[in-house]
Amino acid sequence: MSDDLRIRLLIVDDEESIRRLCITVGEALGFICTEAESGEAALAGLEDQPAHIILTDMVMPNMSGIEFLERVKKTFPRSEVAVMTGHGSVETAVQAMKLGAYDYISKPFSPLEELRLFLRRMAEKVRLVEENQFLRERVDTETELHGIVGTSNKIQDVLRMISRLKDTRTPVLITGESGTGKELVARAIHFRGPFANRPFVAVDCGSLVPTLIESELFGYEKGAFTGALKTKAGLFQVASGGTIFLDEIGELPLEMQAKLLRVLQEKEVRPVGSNQRVKVDVRVVAATNRDLEAEYRDGTFRKDLYFRLNVVTVHLPSLRERRSDIPMLAHWFLEKYAPGASIQITSAAMKALLQYEWPGNVRELENSMERAVALGDRRIIDLADLPPAVASQSIGIGDGDAPMRFSPPSTTDLEDIERATIQRVFEQVKGDKAMAGRMLGISRATLYRKLKRYNIGTRSGLSSIAPALQ
Repeated sequence: MSDDLRIRLLIVDDEESIRRLCITVGEALGFICTEAESGEAALAGLEDQPAHIILTDMVMPNMSGIEFLERVKKTFPRSEVAVMTGHGSVETAVQAMKLGAYDYISKPFSPLEELRLFLRRMAEKVRLVEENQFLRERVDTETELHGIVGTSNKIQDVLRMISRLKDTRTPVLITGESGTGKELVARAIHFRGPFANRPFVAVDCGSLVPTLIESELFGYEKGAFTGALKTKAGLFQVASGGTIFLDEIGELPLEMQAKLLRVLQEKEVRPVGSNQRVKVDVRVVAATNRDLEAEYRDGTFRKDLYFRLNVVTVHLPSLRERRSDIPMLAHWFLEKYAPGASIQITSAAMKALLQYEWPGNVRELENSMERAVALGDRRIIDLADLPPAVASQSIGIGDGDAPMRFSPPSTTDLEDIERATIQRVFEQVKGDKAMAGRMLGISRATLYRKLKRYNIGTRSGLSSIAPALQ
């Protein structure tokens, strides 16, 4: 299981022996375990890495377990908190449960199996709550998650990650090939969470002019350079309180990577031409189609920035890795570009879509469906409506929507494919135009227009097409 999907357990106790014992049991259950010796240290750690389960002592120096519980439930309401008490104070434990604690367990743990079962029950509750929320969200996945569509295991893992990350401020690095939908995931993480009404600023790092990157990101003062006629806030300031999405982060030059790292560490920016620093509170979501780990090893990307951004990674699979989602995606895009038209896709066209390698991923599939709607009859999508590179994937495959037994011509020219298809159907129905229209899924008017265009139905037309069908 990916580390990002495992249960995270935080132990808070001023006794190291208790922390080590709990960690040993937690790791045996497959949890990712962290520890803190005080409530203050635990709260600081939770800012960077929220935990699903927190086990805290009741009596600690400075901040008590009760005070820590109240702070956690206010700031991280989805975390399950249980309290440990070694003083037999049932009243205090009951008070903790009234404040939202999951349960309490007495120290020392005797037998140790009691602690193991206690943690397992907490984990089961966390998983049940997350699964119920995930299933509720799936009802409207297509519309609510901004076009992230699919039922394959890999895309469902992505949706689960979005569900977990939306309530946090943790930095996220989204990886995947171009066209896989990295910005869609960034938007879903932002707009599905409690910060949806705050700014979301998308920055294409690859499109920024090198000499102007700093002023675009951090702003500038009036007179800072030629053309700076007035003070302008940078994109980090615009996004303050919300999310900044740094797309293609690997395109940033090394000099800017150092300045970006300082902003992430200090949570402040210095506009160009100013001596004053401006505080910014912004969640950073970055994306790349590069292997940043390999690049930092080669010295082309800063190692410290990589680890600062790479707190949680969401990897988007290529469309080749989730072919089972292609039919759902294709129909989603058809509905998007022809609402209510209920356009259907023939078996031959669908087989071509499933066989194509999709180097441009989901974006290329969307463009193909938009093209099919624009050029087709808005009733049915056949091979002739697909781009030549996609349609050519169906060579040698029969059309399961009609009893046709032929191999399309070897040429990838779209018009030749369309003409050969119509010719074969016309021959099979012995010239019955009404039946040919039904088999092709097009209206009679469209059929007449195409018959005339390709000179089909006359002796000269038959003789000129025959060689292409051999």
